[in-house]
Amino acid sequence: MLSLVPGELGGSETYARELLRALAQTGQLEYRVLLPPVAPDSGGGLPSEVATEYLTARTIPRRLLAMSLATARPRPLRRRLAGAAVVHYPFTLRIPTVPQPSVVTLLDTQHLDLPHLFSRAERAFRHLAWHRSVRGADRVIVISEFVRDRAVALLGLDPARIRVIHLGLDHDAFRPGDEEREPFLLYPARPWAHKNHARLFEAFALLRRERPELRLLLTGGGHSDRLPDGVTSAGLVSVAELASLYRRTAAVVFPSLYEGFGQPPLEAMACGAPVACSDAASLPEVVGDAARLFDPHDADAIATAVDEVLADPGVWSARGLERAARYSWTAVARDHDAVYSELA
Repeated sequence: MLSLVPGELGGSETYARELLRALAQTGQLEYRVLLPPVAPDSGGGLPSEVATEYLTARTIPRRLLAMSLATARPRPLRRRLAGAAVVHYPFTLRIPTVPQPSVVTLLDTQHLDLPHLFSRAERAFRHLAWHRSVRGADRVIVISEFVRDRAVALLGLDPARIRVIHLGLDHDAFRPGDEEREPFLLYPARPWAHKNHARLFEAFALLRRERPELRLLLTGGGHSDRLPDGVTSAGLVSVAELASLYRRTAAVVFPSLYEGFGQPPLEAMACGAPVACSDAASLPEVVGDAARLFDPHDADAIATAVDEVLADPGVWSARGLERAARYSWTAVARDHDAVYSELA
């Protein structure tokens, strides 16, 4: 877990933390977590230790320096991992490399599929560090069949080394309630380019012509203070607050252009919210027929899909609850154990 920076890694941090928590509760093997100094309490209930040799790093320049130093002088960190039968790197980067069998998790190939959304420096870093890491691992865990297919096509990975493990849901946190639905749409996403907020705002303006009472609520850090009429931002919210929003929203709209998996639509479904969702990347694989799919490049298509969901919410809510029930972190932990056992 050396490259973990709490609050900075988005969905990859959620994946790693929930995996550790599920392994602590239901895992069948013996585990030890190696943590960075910036996240000393992130073991998720498993035996853990802090790698004091790893540089304390939060900013991007310091993080790059920390990774470079650990790569150039790997021996102290390798000594900490000497007793391991298998080493798993959930944040893709194999730092440090070890002689034991290794597993990496690859969450997406967005830098190859949508390179224009990344700086030249970021693309160069991923080409050098990520590609070398996944190509050198004995097993690569991916979070959807979509990512598996892209990894084979774009990175030349041997399909026999790849294992698809869908992400899970915390059904204790994300569950139906008795709150009344309110006239607002919810989009839980930071304003990253691939999240497609601009096209959503166009679609929302179309919806407001027939539904002037409708509002659009955004969550996640980094949103502008200058938002279109009827659009507000709640900023960063806790898991409990997010679940409450899912239970109160009229519908969740998810117009993302790219996801390696896409948990928010499933979280919303688990809370009984109707969902209108992009048909891009992994999202159709994840939501199936439980969400009203749309072309995320077309504002009219987004508006039409949301309008249909709002007109018949009960049907979409029921489909969503059934779909979300398929996903659990217990299953994720079991499937990771199977990968570790292959190599141990």
